[in-house]
Amino acid sequence: MTTPDHIMERAAPANATAAVWVHQNLLKSPLHIFLSAMSISLGLFVAYHVLNWAVFSATWSGDSQDGCNPDGACWPFVIVRFNQFMYGFYPTDQQWRVNIIAVILLAGLAWLSIRATPWKAYVLGFLVLGFPILTFILLSGGLGLEKVSTSKWGGLTLTLTIAVTAISVSLPIGTLLALARRSKMPVVSVFAVTFIEVIRAVPLISVLFMASVLLPIFLPAEVTVDKLLRALIGVALFASAYMAEVVRGGLQAVPIGQSEAAKSLGLSHWKTVAFIVLPQALRLAIPGIANTFIAIFKDTSLVIIIGLFDLLGMINAGVNDSRWIGMELEGYAFAAAIYWVFCRSISRYSQRVEKESNFGHS
Repeated sequence: MTTPDHIMERAAPANATAAVWVHQNLLKSPLHIFLSAMSISLGLFVAYHVLNWAVFSATWSGDSQDGCNPDGACWPFVIVRFNQFMYGFYPTDQQWRVNIIAVILLAGLAWLSIRATPWKAYVLGFLVLGFPILTFILLSGGLGLEKVSTSKWGGLTLTLTIAVTAISVSLPIGTLLALARRSKMPVVSVFAVTFIEVIRAVPLISVLFMASVLLPIFLPAEVTVDKLLRALIGVALFASAYMAEVVRGGLQAVPIGQSEAAKSLGLSHWKTVAFIVLPQALRLAIPGIANTFIAIFKDTSLVIIIGLFDLLGMINAGVNDSRWIGMELEGYAFAAAIYWVFCRSISRYSQRVEKESNFGHS
């Protein structure tokens, strides 16, 4: 039995020695040699200057920028204000509640990441439906705990609160909107189309302004809605509109024969959608769903516009301190590292789920 040439070419790098791979991919022709040399030289140049600034010439201790090396990073800015970057203005003696929430979230994600663990559907359901509610109860002071105003929430705690809530809400609501847009009932379809197109036609900043400024105008004077809650609703609805289009793309990618086969077996319309069409559509839409999740996580930084101090907001507040004026680069580098870790984790997990679903892989 012979193996097709294109399969042999694809498998060759995995089986060849390092020297053969380097020759075939980096030194195959004069053009390959030139481009490889230029790329390696540029990479080494950038890596040297970044490492020199961030590590070798950096200052690691101190309580102000006065003792920092001007040629390197001044990491005491991040070290001294690390607690605020993580918790915002949350009371120090109550920060254990934030830590418990973080442990529950990490444990749930780890549970979903391990292949051999049982009851993944229940854990996922808890993270999507129960975890945001539990987070709000613990952080705000339910169950007999000390009350903590949402105005004191900030830093990475606030970033994750908004991101996790918006992600948890956007997927089920976006799925319902996608199904409603494809509905044959005109009232349902028109409502879904109007909602999706109106939300997608305006930037998130406008939605946050409307939720924070305009909404209280239309409410009775005695009715007040927490600023954070308004932001959560605005971000969640904004994300749901984009998620609806991602899921709709997955629905359209499912062959019509799947629905016809299900109906021929006697399944009702809703059973066909719930058990046949929707699972396939969500699997096909995994890359788009992950991309939307990443966009949601990064868009949380816009809440600074309405006076909520997320991670970037706390960094911007920190550089206004007279001891740390001019430390924006260190702060933004620290924030970039945190954003990269979370966004990369979402990307890697989605790739793993996609691979295990056997979509897009030969």
